Amino acid sequence: MIIRSRTPLRLGLTGGGTDVSPYCDIYGGCVLNVTINLYSYCTIRPTNDGRIVFNAPDRNEKLVFDSISMLPNDKKLPLHCGIYNRIVKDFNNGQPLSFEMTTYSDAPAGSGLGTSSTMVVTILKAFQEWLDLPWGEYDLAKLAYEIERKDLGFSGGKQDQYAATFGGMNFMEFYDNDRVIVNPIKLKPWIKNELVNSLVLFYTGTSRDSGKIIEEQKKSTSNDKSLEAMHEIKRQTTIMKKAILKGDFDTIAESLHQNWLAKKKTASVISNPEIEKTYNFIMANGGKAAKISGAGGGGFMMILCDPEKRYELIHALKNKQEGKTKIVSFVDHGAQAWTVNNEK
Repeated sequence: MIIRSRTPLRLGLTGGGTDVSPYCDIYGGCVLNVTINLYSYCTIRPTNDGRIVFNAPDRNEKLVFDSISMLPNDKKLPLHCGIYNRIVKDFNNGQPLSFEMTTYSDAPAGSGLGTSSTMVVTILKAFQEWLDLPWGEYDLAKLAYEIERKDLGFSGGKQDQYAATFGGMNFMEFYDNDRVIVNPIKLKPWIKNELVNSLVLFYTGTSRDSGKIIEEQKKSTSNDKSLEAMHEIKRQTTIMKKAILKGDFDTIAESLHQNWLAKKKTASVISNPEIEKTYNFIMANGGKAAKISGAGGGGFMMILCDPEKRYELIHALKNKQEGKTKIVSFVDHGAQAWTVNNEK
């Protein structure tokens, strides 16, 4: 028996940062995001040899443990160890498991596409399939959030776990006591097609530690300038949601631009001279609006352009900038898992 799972990464269109405590606890946050055809993957092969093996070939990491109930939180693969510990403690009566696990992602860590949280969700989804755990989407997303943010203490918001679990385009609301409401957005086919054809992702080639950026953003509730910027990000999220539903692409571009201007005011490390140079180059070569995806500081830049000028923009970026362009499409599904019966 082999258990496999895959879970889509996401693009944060607007609202990122308002899903982080304490802002969302005090003021309420909202985020508009969409899952794309880039994935995190997990395979579990149950064994009887009394060992636990974690393989992460994209990170060039491999860990081997004796099959015990509580693993040390190894710095090389802390997510894997933390998830295992929670699964055994809360969902397997404290009894250790024996297996080999292989994980990898289509995007590097620090890309701004929610890779870490998506990896947590896809590993949990594989365990759910293996152990036949009765979780709904909210259960899975909340558990992923608790493991990453509370058990392991990694800084961040809540949108990534819910985007990965539910999939599709969603308008998400975040409140105190970790309360989350996921509102699916159903686009008309022409609007969805036009939006997909207007997008270009540009990988700056620089990953970043989102935790440090988010820690600075957390302090925004005590800084009037940063707090006002967070309110503006939240306001733009509602504006963009309405514009996308109507297919108002001029307003979509303007909202994305205003979101980027506000986002830069929430933390000093969100942008830097190299990012600004890339942004200016994009705008001079056919871009309508752009912003760094995720917390900021590096990773992927999400670009909105005229579909007729998309090729010229991609060609210009390839010739003049260090980094890689990528075309993606939207996917409507969230985390998926299945069992392969390899018995002969």
